[in-house]
Amino acid sequence: MNRIFIDIGIVLAFFVGMEAVAWLAHKYLMHGLLWSLHADHHQKEQDGFLEKNDFFFLIFATPGIACLLVGVYMDKSFFLMAGLGITLYGMCYFFIHDLFIHQRIKVLRNSQHWYLKAIRRAHKMHHKHLHKHDGECFGMLWVPLKYYREAKKAKDSV
Repeated sequence: MNRIFIDIGIVLAFFVGMEAVAWLAHKYLMHGLLWSLHADHHQKEQDGFLEKNDFFFLIFATPGIACLLVGVYMDKSFFLMAGLGITLYGMCYFFIHDLFIHQRIKVLRNSQHWYLKAIRRAHKMHHKHLHKHDGECFGMLWVPLKYYREAKKAKDSV
C-alpha cells in the first residue's frame, strides 16, 4: 500500500516539476537562445498547421520517453513514475495550450471556468509581446494571481 503512495508522489512531483521546467525553458531558452524556433509562435508568418515552435515537443518529450523506457525495460519503478509524470504534463500542455488556448483543433472553445479563463487571459498577455524581450506569463498551468482574481471577479459579477 505504501508503494502506491510513493509512486503517486513521484508522478505528482515530476508533473509539478515540469511546470517549473517549462517556465524556465520558455523564459530563458525559447525567449533567448532558441528564439529562432519559437518566434513563429508569436509572429504568424504562414497559415500552416505546424510551426517551428512545435519542435519543442520533441525536446520535452525525450526525457519522458527515456524515463518510460528505462522504467519498463529495466524494471525501475522510479523512472517509470517520473516518465509518467512528465508525459501527463505533456498531455495537459497539449490540451490546454494547443487545443484550449490556441484552438489548433476547434474543440474546448466555450469553457467559462474561472481557472481556464485565467490561463487563457495570461497567455493572451504573453502573446501581446511579439519579440523575445519584455515577455510575461511564461507558465502554462500556474499564472500570476491577478489573472485568477480577474476571472473569479468576472464570474461572480455574472
